[in-house]
Amino acid sequence: MKPRLLIVMLCVLLAAAFMAELAFGAVRLPIGQVVAALFHFHDRVDQTALIVNAIRLPRALLTALVGAILAISGAAMQGLFRNPLADPSLIGVTAGASAGASLAIVFGGALAGFAGLSLVALAAFAGGAAAVVLVYALATRATGTSVATMLLAGIAISALAGSLTSLLEFYASNDMLRRISLWQMGGLEGANWPRVGLIAVAAAAVLAGLPARARALNALLLGESEARHLGFAVDRTKTVLIVLVAFGVGISVALAGAIAFVGLVVPHIVRLAIGPDHRTLLPASALAGAVLLLAADTLARVVVAPAELPVGLLTALLGAPFFIVLLRGTRDYAL
Repeated sequence: MKPRLLIVMLCVLLAAAFMAELAFGAVRLPIGQVVAALFHFHDRVDQTALIVNAIRLPRALLTALVGAILAISGAAMQGLFRNPLADPSLIGVTAGASAGASLAIVFGGALAGFAGLSLVALAAFAGGAAAVVLVYALATRATGTSVATMLLAGIAISALAGSLTSLLEFYASNDMLRRISLWQMGGLEGANWPRVGLIAVAAAAVLAGLPARARALNALLLGESEARHLGFAVDRTKTVLIVLVAFGVGISVALAGAIAFVGLVVPHIVRLAIGPDHRTLLPASALAGAVLLLAADTLARVVVAPAELPVGLLTALLGAPFFIVLLRGTRDYAL
C-alpha cells in the first residue's frame, strides 16, 4: 500500500473513532448533538454538553494521545533494536512504573497528589524513570551504549521490578490488591483536563522528536557502523530515542496504567503495510495507535455498559490472538 494512502485512511478512521468515543457510552448520544455540543451551536448548557465537554472530550483526547505515544514509541524501539517484535517495555519503563504504582498504593495511595495527579500516578512515573535510568546506566560504557546490553539490562530490571511488585501484592490487603490489579489492567476513566494538558506536553515532545530522527533510524537498520559512516551521531541518537520514549511512555503509563500490545502490534502491522521507512512508519504508527486505542476504549465502555472493562485488558484480549495469527501468516520477520 502507498504510504500516503494509508495515512489519509488513518486520518479518516481517526476522525470516525474520535466521534464514536464521544457518542457511545453508558448514555448514547446522537452525532448531531455531539457536534452541536462541541461547537457550541446552542447557547444553553444542557446535559449533552456537560457529558461531551466535561467527561468524554478529555477522555477521548487522553486516549488518542496515549495510543499515539505508545505506538510511535514502539516503532522507534523496533528500529533501535532492529527487531520487529520489540516494544517500549523492553527498556523497563512499564515494569518500573508498575512497581512505583504498587508502592504508592500499599504505603500511601490515599495521600494527595500534585497538579491534578494522584500519588499513584506520580509514583508510577518515578518508578518508570528510575528503571530506564538503571537500564541505560548498565548499558553505557566509555565506548558508547550497547543496544544488546540495553536489551539484557531491560529484561533484568523488568524482572527485578516485577518481583518487587509481586512482593508488594503478597503483603497487600484485599482492597490494595484489587487496586494494583486494576491499575495493571490499564484504564482511562480518570481522564480530566489537567491530565490532558500533561499528556499533550509529552505528545508534543514525542511526536515531534521521534520523526525528526527518522533518517537516523533508517540508517541504524543497516547497522551502527554503517550509520556512523553515513555521518550520523549514533550514540547521541540512541540517547535521544531512549529519553523521548521513556518520557512519553512513562507519562502514558502513569496516567493510563499498563496498556498492552499497542506498542507492539500497531507498528508491526503498519510496517507490513507500507514498509520499514521510518519517515512514514512513525507518523502512520502514531495515527494507527490513536485509532486502535479509541476503538478499544469505546468498546470497553459499551460491551458491559453501564460498567466498563479495563481498556488494557481488552487490548490484550484482542491483540494477542490477532498478533499470533499475524505471525503465523508471515514468513519474513526482518525489518
